[in-house]
Amino acid sequence: MKARTGRHTKDEALLISMAESIGSTLGSIAAKADAAQKALSPSHIAETVQREGRKLVRNSKTVARRASNKAAANLRTNKVAKAARRSVRKAASSAKRAARRGRKQVSAVTRRARSKR
Repeated sequence: MKARTGRHTKDEALLISMAESIGSTLGSIAAKADAAQKALSPSHIAETVQREGRKLVRNSKTVARRASNKAAANLRTNKVAKAARRSVRKAASSAKRAARRGRKQVSAVTRRARSKR
């Protein structure tokens, strides 16, 4: 194959100029995209703080749950508390029974009063 001995034509100069222009444009677009990506992505420190915050919340919820379950277990197994709950239930059911009885008596009296008219 023969080596070229002629000079560059105007077309070649134009193509080289266009290629350089396209290359510089692509380079600036890539730089802007990189800067935008860095601006949008959270920093290493922010990610660490968020992770540690979530960890702290998780641990505090676990501790609170364990404490409340332990307190509830103590109440369930405590004989005095059992007796107190039993008496409260008994008193509540007695009050409900008395209220039912009172409502029945009132309705009976009103029925009798209506029938005498």
